[in-house]
Amino acid sequence: MTTPQSCNGSSLGLLFRQVRDAMWAWMERELAAGGHDLTFSQYITLKTLSAGRAGVTELARAAQLHPGAMTRVLDRLEAQGLVARVTDPQDRRALHVDLTDAGRRLWDVVGDYGRRVHTQAMQGLDDAEQAQLLDLLARVRENLTPGSD
Repeated sequence: MTTPQSCNGSSLGLLFRQVRDAMWAWMERELAAGGHDLTFSQYITLKTLSAGRAGVTELARAAQLHPGAMTRVLDRLEAQGLVARVTDPQDRRALHVDLTDAGRRLWDVVGDYGRRVHTQAMQGLDDAEQAQLLDLLARVRENLTPGSD
């Protein structure tokens, strides 16, 4: 089977990166238009914490950041009163992060922004095309996940 020029390795990776960057930028524009001084990484951190307490490594993985960079994201969110770091009573070396009441109130407002960006990204695709796209992307990700073969 011949690989179409539009799907060769370098253009495929570039297209993935362009889509990711475009969604990231669209989200940051949505947040700014709503008067929220949040970066995409901060949004993802709030989103992850909206499901409950998480560790720094888990948050870094969700936001695709190095743990040191996540620490800086948490510093800014903590300074805004949106998150609180909590020491694990079982292991005082372990640190967990919770949303504060202010963080939950903010998430109640900005939580819908991700759905709006998703809707914009999928504009012009019918339900079957959207499902197929998500399935294909999940399969590509699985193909590239170590130990999945």
